[in-house]
Amino acid sequence: RKYSHLRRPPPPLTAMAHLQLAAVAGGGRAGDDMEDVALLGSYDEEMGGAAPAGGGRGGAEEDAEAHVRVTGMTCSACTGAVEAAVSARRGVRRVAVSLLQNRARVVFDPALVKVEDIIEAIEDAGFDAEILPDSAVPQPKSQKTLSAQFRIGGMTCANCVNSVEGILKKQPGIKGAVVALATSLGEVEYDPSTISKDEIVQAIEDAGFEAAFLQSSEQDKILLGLTGIHTERDADILHDILKKMNGLREFAVNTTLSEVEIVFDPEAVGLRSIVDTIEMGSNGRFKAHVQNPYSRGASNDAHEASKMLHLLCSSLFLSIPVFFIRMICPSIPFISTLLLRHCGPFHMGDLVNWILVSIVQFVIGKRFYIAAYRALRHGSTNMDVLVVLGTTASYVYSVCALLYGAFTGFQPPIYFETSAMIITFVLFGKYLEVLAKGKTSDAIKKLVELVPATAILLLKDKEGKYVGEREIDALLVQPGDVLKVLPGSKVPSDGVVVWGTSHINESMITGESAPMPKEVSSVVIGGTINLQGILHIQATKVGSGTVLSQIISLVETAQMSKAPIQKFADYVASIFVPIVITLSILTFSVWFLCGSFGAYPHSWFDGTSNCFVFSLMFSISVVVIACPCALGLATPTAVMVATGIGANHGVLVKGGDALERAQNVNYVIFDKTGTLTQGKAVVTTAKVFSGMDLGDFLTLVASAEGKQ
Repeated sequence: RKYSHLRRPPPPLTAMAHLQLAAVAGGGRAGDDMEDVALLGSYDEEMGGAAPAGGGRGGAEEDAEAHVRVTGMTCSACTGAVEAAVSARRGVRRVAVSLLQNRARVVFDPALVKVEDIIEAIEDAGFDAEILPDSAVPQPKSQKTLSAQFRIGGMTCANCVNSVEGILKKQPGIKGAVVALATSLGEVEYDPSTISKDEIVQAIEDAGFEAAFLQSSEQDKILLGLTGIHTERDADILHDILKKMNGLREFAVNTTLSEVEIVFDPEAVGLRSIVDTIEMGSNGRFKAHVQNPYSRGASNDAHEASKMLHLLCSSLFLSIPVFFIRMICPSIPFISTLLLRHCGPFHMGDLVNWILVSIVQFVIGKRFYIAAYRALRHGSTNMDVLVVLGTTASYVYSVCALLYGAFTGFQPPIYFETSAMIITFVLFGKYLEVLAKGKTSDAIKKLVELVPATAILLLKDKEGKYVGEREIDALLVQPGDVLKVLPGSKVPSDGVVVWGTSHINESMITGESAPMPKEVSSVVIGGTINLQGILHIQATKVGSGTVLSQIISLVETAQMSKAPIQKFADYVASIFVPIVITLSILTFSVWFLCGSFGAYPHSWFDGTSNCFVFSLMFSISVVVIACPCALGLATPTAVMVATGIGANHGVLVKGGDALERAQNVNYVIFDKTGTLTQGKAVVTTAKVFSGMDLGDFLTLVASAEGKQ
């Protein structure tokens, strides 16, 4: 059994949202101390702004966004096919597909189209698709209204019900409240950015009643990696642990990958509570950790590179003997005699070549046939079609020539090595392409590495006193947690200082090298470095709500955007394959007709060949030379590298359009000193005014510096 499921029907509440989706909302919350509104605004503008009105929808706040990993794309024609297939679905607002990232970003109306429909559309187009979590931790609350259920005790009559309802409706942020005396339940519609569930409980208790939160319409999705899951018995134990937890809506355990995907109510249960419950419920046998989506992406890139390298090595291992049998061995008398020995109607060398090339053509080269079939099935063409045409033409001709020679005695030339070497060289190009794709995301990886891996959580007793501390995964930090930041360590999340004073290096955000003083009530940004004193901070934003996460999101959006010139490249790529095939047929026809009418001397090809084979070789050459087409990769690669290098140096580029227009910039004005300097003294020249050797002097200086 690969998957085991538990599905609980969602509560009868309104405003249910799919967990894999992030609401596309413009602007930021009022009163936020972080200067992140501009970042979010840039992101919304890049994705096209608010969704157009229509279909009875209210605006961009009701649209949702899905991130999909798409595998199988090889050129810009593939990205065009994916965009066309997804855009054809009713309710899809915008689609952006990145060939280099193997990723699609879809903004859609969840009332008209579901994520499953988007996945189905991509798979129908002939590609594999997988939904990606937008973040490894729950998404921040969007500007929407939640519905929550509370158990209310102590009510005895209708006056109690009216009293509770009246008190709740007076609270800021509460849109409506309905209380049922018979079930002792209350359903409250509220704005989570104005009032929290704990404040609602406090308001009810202040009125003289007992209250407890039950569940809300909010839900989040998380992917946890597991250690200690080895057998079906282990999976059953995990099942029982998760079934007993309140707030879990749905989960699926994958025993093969040792993962569990959980849909839960973040208002009812926290992510850290889920991880702790799994560990305590199994008496420490199972360990759960949050799967970082960027690490997962890097792992997928490494796996793809490893897979391509394996194919390349296998193809090379089989192609080298074919090349030697054709080119080198005829010059070695003993081996030549051995290869000319008959094995049935065939020569030994021809038979060995046929076997080896067949493996390269149809086993190693199977991926090209699959990709070409998918493209042709949907009326499009790509580079794989050219590879299949060129190699198949060479292979089929060689097989026909071999069979013809075996049964007639006439030995026409055989070109088995052509198809084998073509596939080997194309695989080599694919391998370099995969490596290039991995390197283009280095900027994102470096930004992610700015966040510390762990955080020190301060533990409280029932009276609110700090009784200890615990080191936790930084991805498990929750809003409201009080964290201890030691000198020299990085701040785990955005927050506010509640105790201590220090100086923090915020150059990664502000560009200012001078450390910023921090005291109680000062705002701190996740990823910045605490230089001196110990600080206690209260986390206010975690996960994708932090400033650093929004910068990462902005860089990702910029890297997925298309420069205006890319539209021209996409158009050329869309007609490139048909043009190449036409030129190939034209080449064959011209050379064949010229040869038939004696326009060129027969001495141009050897006596065992003819003008048909001679012309076919030119035709195959046209197709093969066009295979490693860089039209679909050149522009997006340039955009990704440029935006990535800019991000490393503190310059955020909104997208390909802005990058292309930057060529018209004549002057750049910087608004403050320190932006262009590092603020650190650097030794530029060293001179010794005594008889000491300069190398010995520098050695002493380095030793003294190392003992500081």
